[in-house]
Amino acid sequence: MSKLTDLPKRILIGRALRSDKLGETLLPKRLALPVFASDPLSSVAYAPGEVLLVLSIAGASAYHYSPWIAVAVVVLMFTVVASYRQNVHAYPSGGGDYEVATTNLGPKAGLTVASALLVDYVLTVAVSVASGIENLGSAVPFFVTHKVLGAVGMIVVLMLMNLRGVRESGNVFAVPTYAFVFGVFCMIGWGILKIATGHDMHAPTAGYTVHAESSGIGGFALIFLLLRAFSSGCAALTGVEAISNGVPAFKKPKSKNAATTLAAMGLLAVTMFCGIIALAMNTGVRMASNPATDLLNHGRPVGSGYTQDPVIAQVAEAVFGHGSIPFVFLAAVTALVLFLAANTAYNGFPVLGSILAQDRYLPRQLHTRGDRLAFSNGIVLLAGFACVLVYIYGADSTRLIQLYIVGVFVSFTLSQTGMVRHWNRHLRTETDQGKRRHMMRSRAINTFGAFLTGLVLVIVLLTKFTHGAWVAVLGMCVFYGTMTAIRRHYTRVSDEIAADDEPGDDYVRPSRVHSIVLVSKLHKPTLRALSYAKLMRSDSLEALSINVDSDDTKALQAEWQRRGIDVPLKVLDSPYREITRPIIDYVKTRRRDSPRDVVSVYIPEYVVGHWYEHLLHNQSALRLKGRLLFTPGVMVTSVPYQLESSELARARARRRADWSAPGSIRRGPVGPHQRNREHSGQGAAGADRARSGQGTEKK
Repeated sequence: MSKLTDLPKRILIGRALRSDKLGETLLPKRLALPVFASDPLSSVAYAPGEVLLVLSIAGASAYHYSPWIAVAVVVLMFTVVASYRQNVHAYPSGGGDYEVATTNLGPKAGLTVASALLVDYVLTVAVSVASGIENLGSAVPFFVTHKVLGAVGMIVVLMLMNLRGVRESGNVFAVPTYAFVFGVFCMIGWGILKIATGHDMHAPTAGYTVHAESSGIGGFALIFLLLRAFSSGCAALTGVEAISNGVPAFKKPKSKNAATTLAAMGLLAVTMFCGIIALAMNTGVRMASNPATDLLNHGRPVGSGYTQDPVIAQVAEAVFGHGSIPFVFLAAVTALVLFLAANTAYNGFPVLGSILAQDRYLPRQLHTRGDRLAFSNGIVLLAGFACVLVYIYGADSTRLIQLYIVGVFVSFTLSQTGMVRHWNRHLRTETDQGKRRHMMRSRAINTFGAFLTGLVLVIVLLTKFTHGAWVAVLGMCVFYGTMTAIRRHYTRVSDEIAADDEPGDDYVRPSRVHSIVLVSKLHKPTLRALSYAKLMRSDSLEALSINVDSDDTKALQAEWQRRGIDVPLKVLDSPYREITRPIIDYVKTRRRDSPRDVVSVYIPEYVVGHWYEHLLHNQSALRLKGRLLFTPGVMVTSVPYQLESSELARARARRRADWSAPGSIRRGPVGPHQRNREHSGQGAAGADRARSGQGTEKK
């Protein structure tokens, strides 16, 4: 089976890397920015639209609140970035919010943060890919009717790209991310220039009117609406925490490079977010939650055939003109970067999963690095969760985004609260005045961050809970319960198998060892198993066969006597032609009669060279081993017998390992003596091949 999968695996994810090559996969700042910050940078493509969609409930007249909402998002973004710059300096090991909360607030708070982050990472992939499919659908109609298929396909492609390793994925993602940033800044700059020179710009929906679902909103209802719009705009902050989780992937000095990348990400994200909001207001963009009925063209609903383009696409059309090269360029890189924004989660989820696995909260397989030194199991698990979520919600970004943000603000709040306790603990013992001033400044930043993110968390829960955020909360509870159960299991097993200080029953040798060799026919594998069992010098040794066919059994007994084998052969009748059950019952009977004794079962097995040959052999042996595994006091030993096909397969594998591609071995100038030695060696090798009849194998 490994031969069938090896070639496709190498084509898809590349050759395996040695463990000591891990340092070569570390990222400089220019690659770390697109790898870890593609999510908050790309969120400017849909966050402004989410703000306008919520405000449209009160009609287009409520759009004039959007600049104030943008200012609130900017303040929150700078606060979170400043707070996380303290995190990466204080905790550079890569645990991020989980490590901060666990160290300072206790294991339960850490597990809550981990649950929130795992849910948020899954949603990041689902929302980013779904939004990218919607942007691509405005140019390629196929994806309008096949959203789920396109989204699942893209998730799988991203999974394969990340399985190739962090550095390679960074090289792939750098160009689209920087192209997107360049395109958005060009759009903002060109739009400002047009406004300054008196050019009128009109979005394709500028002439439409928005039917207000609730007209004349005021008082508490208006405040609630604005808070809900603000919570939707906070989608621009998702993914900020990924940098603090990915500090180990940075080149040295790790903390400094991570902090610089955080600052650059925050500055770019808020500039693009504010610029798009400002241009949307100037060009008259109109959005509605139900465009078919709430968007009116000359007083009539646009109908179900209308496709509502995202805000960034409408602004680009107003600034550059429909079908122009800059418009097409920005539409293409926007769709691409939205797909690649999921890479933030592909780097965050596996690393966090590895740390949780190390702490025994998740299966240990998540702590293992794959061929390309990435946490492959975590990457595959994330892709599986995201595919399920995309399928359930039909790849609809508007429905998915209602689940968003809750998890990330839970982690924000607990992390910043943990950092406040971190600084308080260090201030109690620090005497250097310069360091104390630095700690007090950092504590003030984290205190404000904890207060603000906690306030936003309350707002998000109040405004989004009934609109779908409860699913995210439920997911967090499921992760929390699952990880608690896994930790409890690992702890129980660890306690159970721990070696006692005083000698116990496990130190006492069994009274006797009864060896049983399973026999189906008298052939070479059986004779080898009998010879091996004799070497163990057990207290008793017997051969055991099951009478399924009376003629075969008589032939076996006759051959056994003819050869004079000195091991007694016991035959068990099986009227229902079962093999496994009679053996299990016999072994249990031996154990029941002598509980202090051990039964050792020897099973002859064929070793074959091709995967399909496994289907033809050893099936009874596999079933027996699976059943005997759960029988106390029973030891199972497989005695392999290599068939000719396995020997040939091993020879082929050895030749593949020794083969070198032309030019892969560097040689110096060839002298006459060396040339003679090479010719003589080639002649000898050719003679050997001729004698063995192998010939020359082409590669």
